[in-house]
Amino acid sequence: MAHKSTNINIRNKKAFFEYEILERFVAGIQLVGTEIKSIRNGKASIVDAYCRFVQNELYVVNMNISEYDFGNINNHEARRDRKLLLQKKELQKLEKKIKESGLAIIPLKMFITDKGFCKVEIGLGKGKRSYDKRESLKQKDAKRDIDRAMKF
Repeated sequence: MAHKSTNINIRNKKAFFEYEILERFVAGIQLVGTEIKSIRNGKASIVDAYCRFVQNELYVVNMNISEYDFGNINNHEARRDRKLLLQKKELQKLEKKIKESGLAIIPLKMFITDKGFCKVEIGLGKGKRSYDKRESLKQKDAKRDIDRAMKF
């Protein structure tokens, strides 16, 4: 069965402003049937989401996947914790880095692969200070001004 080309690409722009991303990983995510249907309709948000370890397993918390419009009594809960699927070595590496240096794991983007699987790109991030955020805004404004000047 050929999968139709899906352009689902849900981004967390706030994460790049709030955190300096040091390392990235791509993880699978454990979903129920109505959740994947809602994601394919583009009805998901990872803006307020973060990841945490529970008994050596990584969960994404506060991710909002809206209820499926045509779901019945078996519809999913919008903000439940969802398990991320990574290899054991990657999980151990992430857990070690979080404990030793106080970094955070943040979902950066959610996408659907060619095979139809939902994946989440997570980043190991260090929180930015307020002056770093101001610097990011200056760079963004400068880039916008350059792009504007190039059009004319």
